[in-house]
Order: sequence, then C-alpha cells, then structure tokens
Amino acid sequence: MKPKFLPLIILICCIAQKISAQQLPPVFKEKPKGMEIDKRARVYLSPQRVLWQSDETGKYVKDTKNLLKPGNGQGELINKDMVTLLSDDKQKGGLMLDFGKELQGGLQIVTGMMKKNGPVKIRVRFGESAAETMSETGGKATATNDHAIRDFVVDVPWLGVLEIGNTGFRFVRIDLVDDNSELLLKEVRAIFVYRDIPYLGSFKSSDERLNKIWETGAYTVHLNMQQYLWDGIKRDRLVWVGDMHPEVTTISNVFGYNEVVPKSLDLIRDATPTNQWMNGISAYSMWWVIIHRDLYRFNGNLQYLKEQKEYMTKLLDVLITKIDDKNSETLDGRFLDWPSSENKPAIHAGLQALMVITLNAGSEICGILKDNASAAKYIAVAERMKKNVPDINGSKQAAALLSLSGMISDETANKVLSEGGAKNFSTFYGYYMLQAMAKAGNYQGAIDIIKTYWGAMLDLGATTFWEDFNMDWLPNTGRIDELVPEGKKDIHGDYGAYCYIGFRHSLSHGWASGPTSWLTEHVLGVKVMEAGCKTLKIEPHLGDLKFAEGSFPTPYGVVKIRHTKLANGQVKSDIQAPKQVKIIRNN
Repeated sequence: MKPKFLPLIILICCIAQKISAQQLPPVFKEKPKGMEIDKRARVYLSPQRVLWQSDETGKYVKDTKNLLKPGNGQGELINKDMVTLLSDDKQKGGLMLDFGKELQGGLQIVTGMMKKNGPVKIRVRFGESAAETMSETGGKATATNDHAIRDFVVDVPWLGVLEIGNTGFRFVRIDLVDDNSELLLKEVRAIFVYRDIPYLGSFKSSDERLNKIWETGAYTVHLNMQQYLWDGIKRDRLVWVGDMHPEVTTISNVFGYNEVVPKSLDLIRDATPTNQWMNGISAYSMWWVIIHRDLYRFNGNLQYLKEQKEYMTKLLDVLITKIDDKNSETLDGRFLDWPSSENKPAIHAGLQALMVITLNAGSEICGILKDNASAAKYIAVAERMKKNVPDINGSKQAAALLSLSGMISDETANKVLSEGGAKNFSTFYGYYMLQAMAKAGNYQGAIDIIKTYWGAMLDLGATTFWEDFNMDWLPNTGRIDELVPEGKKDIHGDYGAYCYIGFRHSLSHGWASGPTSWLTEHVLGVKVMEAGCKTLKIEPHLGDLKFAEGSFPTPYGVVKIRHTKLANGQVKSDIQAPKQVKIIRNN
C-alpha cells in the first residue's frame, strides 16, 4: 500500500503520467548512446489552498480559488475561470500556494490570453515551509539555491504552458516582477516525481501518533529514492553513505528490494579509491561495509555480495592500519553526526565503536564468502580494539555505538540514553540510540521518545522528517505550514547550525526515518535470523499498546502479523508467512 494521503491527493486533483516507454520512434534507427530510461512516475497535483496573497482588495489579485480546481494542463482559447495578477508602480500581485505535502519535482504553469501579447516575467519561490517561500536568498536566514534552484525569475508565455523546477517543496510563491504587468493563470500544478512502487511493509497500532510517525518516515525515504538514493530532496541531493544506512534499513522494511540501493552503493564505490574515504568521511566508508552486511540479511543476494569482496577487503585492510599500539583508532575524516561534531571525546568513542562494528560486519561477510583467513583477521582486530573503551563524555551518540558494539553494558548505555528523555536526541543517530535502548530492554522508553521527538515535528506541520531537530527549539515556535505569527519564533528560519542554518535546513532528510524500521523490528518484532529472510524471529514488544499489526516484505512474499494484548497482559499473535519463510515465535 501507499501512504494514506497519496492516493487521496492523486484521486482528487491529479492526472497520472508514468514515464515507462521502452521503445523509441522508428526514426531512431538505433538506441542513442547514453540513453537512460527514467523509471520514475510524474503526477500533476493541484494546490490544496491559497495560503497568502499580496492583496485582499481584489485590485491586484483576483479569483485565486480557481487554482484549486483540478486542471488538465492545456491552454484554451477562452479566458474562463482565470486567476488575475496585476501590477503597477505601487504594488505587484503575488500569491502563495500550499500543495499539502512535501513533494519532489517542479511546477506546471498554464496561462491565458493577456491583453499584451508576449511573455510575462514572474518570480517563483519554492519552499519546504511557508516562511522559506517568503524569504530572500542569502542574508541572515540563509535561504539558498544550493543543489537545487528554488528561487528564480522566469518568463511565462502568452497562452501557453511552462514547466519549471526540480527541488523539494510543499509551498510555492509566484510574484509579478515588472510594473504595469498582467498575468492570467489558468492552472498552477505541482509536478510530483517519484518511484511508483508498492508499500509492501506496513504498521498500524492502537496509537495513531505512532502510526503516522511510521508512515512519515517511510514517505521521507520514498521521496529520496530518485535516480539515486539521496539524503535530501532540496539540499544535498547526493549519495551520502552514512545517511544511506538508516535509509536502506527503511527501504528493506517498507519496499523490500529496490534497484536504487545497489545502484547508489556501486556509484560511491566506483567513485572512491580504497585509500580514500567515501564522501571524505572515514565513518561513511565504514557504513558502506555495514550496509552490505545488513542488505545481504534482507535480500540474500550472494552474487551481489561476492562482487563487493575485492573492494571491501582492501578497504578493511586500510582501516586496520588506522589503529595505534594502544588499540585506539587514529582515523582522519572524523565525523559522526552534526550535533556531536564539537564533542571530540565523543567522536573518538563513536569511531572506536564503529570500527569494531565494521570489522565484525566485515568478518561476517568474509565468512559468508568462505574467506576464513580474512574473517579471522578482522575479528581478531575487533576484539583487540574492544579492550580500549573511551569516555563517552556525555554523548548519547557515543553511548549508543559503544552499546551496539558490545563495548559497554546495555544498562550503562540505557542510563545515558534515557536521561532527559528526548533531549539531545538527533535525527540521524537517534535510530542507533533507539536500537541501544531496545538492546537494554527499554522498549517503552524508546516508544515514548519516538512519540515525543519525531512526533514534535508532526505537531509543527511536518509531512516528512527533518535533517535535524532539537527539543530546545519548541518553546514559542510557529508551525511550518503557517506564516509565523508576530511574537513567535520561526522553527525553520531561526534555528539550525553547521551546514543547515536557517532556511538551508532540509525538511525532508532520509536519515531521519529510523522510527519506521525500529517499530517494525521491535514492536511488530520482526528480526531476520537467516539471510534472505528465510528465517524470521517474531518477538513483539507492545509496551502500552493494545495491539499492533502490519506486514513485512521478504523475497518470497509478504509476511502478515497481528499482535493483540489480552486482558491478562499476554500477547496473542497471528502470523501468515510464505511457505519458504520459517517463523520462530518468541512470545
């Protein structure tokens, strides 16, 4: 299934138009060199509301509700049901449209017959928040055109159609640029570009807030599954391997196999010599190894794993040279996530733990590939490194990784992670914090943090999860789907740090999808025990939920699960699985 809102939007206000042609017209005698089929779908969506207009008197902006009607993308020789924007030397007509959900794509503008026969100059601004759409590029709030042009001036035709833009957005503002101009708009529709793939995984429980969080995480990653797997659809539309780990986990739990994953992993592999770090970050080269171990568990594709062996062992051999005589990592390219980037002891602790996790993953892969000598070599180094346990310096990121590597006790990690609840959680490493809490058996505590931290973004109008979020931003802030009321803080423009200050902050970042995978693994209780999902262990942890149900994709078909809490506190489970999948029940 798809998220609930997607079919509703499409049924109400769009015309689907898949790009699926496999053949060229006969005039092409042979396939042009470099031709690539775009496997994504294009859907036209009408706006849900007019959020703002520059004039309420009817002099400069007229009949804006006409833009909310379903369109057909075709100019017509009649000026019927037009929206009018006018300008003079005193004021210029403009309006802002809300398309209801974060989208990846552009804009289709259909015009009428203006009195003056010729193009009309307009300014178009895309925004992930209403406030971003009202902003100026540059300046204190740092609205930007980096990676994707979202603020530009363009000519629209007289009685024609213009399609523009390629970015992540929910809101669009259109303004006349010149004095004494007239613009007649028949339609303004979003061009939604996405992979038309089924949602094979699902999650539903007695807590609607959790259900929406699961769905939002899935949709966030779905938007970033473009030609390659990006981390953000507005800014940093790139293959960042660290970001990919939670994204690939979400894809495996929601969509099953998708070719965007190996395509992206191979892209970064082929672009990076083994004596350099992927994306210039040592941890990201390590995440590449970990992703391959986890991906094999989900899909069981041994041939693809074999194709990685030569590069992977060379990379692992480089990694084990980055250890001193005290069994301490000496990596360069030092980074975990942005919120921990100024805590140098925590970065050291995190990298030490991540080295152990990576070497364990590499050893496991070498064992699968029958290279027992390499498997023994890497596990021996990992065991040696575990003897050096650095100070976490109060970092929840470091505590999570040290727990997952087995270097500190589950109880010690959980104490650090639980302190202050969602305070000092982060969107990327929050997933590993939740995993460490589950490892300690603190399932209810993790559920509460999911509802508090990720739920807070939903409370602020989010339809996708953000690059970063801090609970300290909450007091006296406005929502992203409203113009910020006087006296309130702008949650988008007033906050952020490092590379995501103000409006540069991405509000659709795949690395923030961790709760989706976590809820499937720990509440539905699905754990892969044998590569290719041949054996699954189902061990639910409902906490205070009355029931939880959903589905999980395997290479053999979908497993359907329902857990119901009985009056005596015990959990009754109903599980339907393909015959090729062995189910181990543990409840």
